[in-house]
Amino acid sequence: MRPSPTPSGGLAHRLLYATEPGRALFDAGGLVVGLPLLRRARHGDRHPVLVLPGLLASDASTAVLRRWLTRLEYQVVGWDLGRNLGPTQAVVDGLPTLLERLADRHGQPVSLVGWSLGGIFARKLALRRPDLVRQVITLGSPFGAVEYESAGTPGERMYQRLAHLHVTDRIYAPNEATRGVLPVPSSSVYSHWDGIVDWRACVQPVGPTSENIPVRASHLGIGHHPAVLWIVADRLAQPQDDWRPFTIPVGINAVSLFGGVPKQFDPR
Repeated sequence: MRPSPTPSGGLAHRLLYATEPGRALFDAGGLVVGLPLLRRARHGDRHPVLVLPGLLASDASTAVLRRWLTRLEYQVVGWDLGRNLGPTQAVVDGLPTLLERLADRHGQPVSLVGWSLGGIFARKLALRRPDLVRQVITLGSPFGAVEYESAGTPGERMYQRLAHLHVTDRIYAPNEATRGVLPVPSSSVYSHWDGIVDWRACVQPVGPTSENIPVRASHLGIGHHPAVLWIVADRLAQPQDDWRPFTIPVGINAVSLFGGVPKQFDPR
């Protein structure tokens, strides 16, 4: 049997998990430090953006992100499906309908931004209706997980506690579809400091329109980390037919905001 690469039993990962709430507050406080950078963010073309929350979270958790994107002139909406308890009947029925309604209302494809489990849902929507999706941006989303890799993480344990509410056995595709390259541009933002999910499950194959972007953030704070807000704005501002990989902006501390991978958490 292949051993699990999840470091959930190690001291380092337990420490990351225990410090998630405090580090999330630190990430939020970083908005003050990041203001000079965020003032330089490009404004959008007013295309529609749908933001999906993570497991056990609601639209309240994405309020900072949605307000930020609204200031940049995007047509931003939350999912309006209450607390995310996994693939319940309401979610399975409601998300495709919401996507179709938004695309029809605005007369153009919708960009999807998903936090954690919300990012997995976003990728599934892109696979199901690529004609309605402009691009997918995921934040700490373990879309590359399989059962033997993810069973020990706090995120997977919580997901399994809610399994009796789900209308499908698992959120992960039984084949490589969800974990592979999407038919639309996709950016996966992840953190080696994630204490909820295994960061290795958040990495997708790199291709002409797919990328992985590391940041220095907690799982609970990744949605309001200043570097992440910049990344999301930068990705959304790209012309629809001219997608290019992300490059770190000039004139800021790249190590502190956009990576700084700690060797002790990187098995490679």
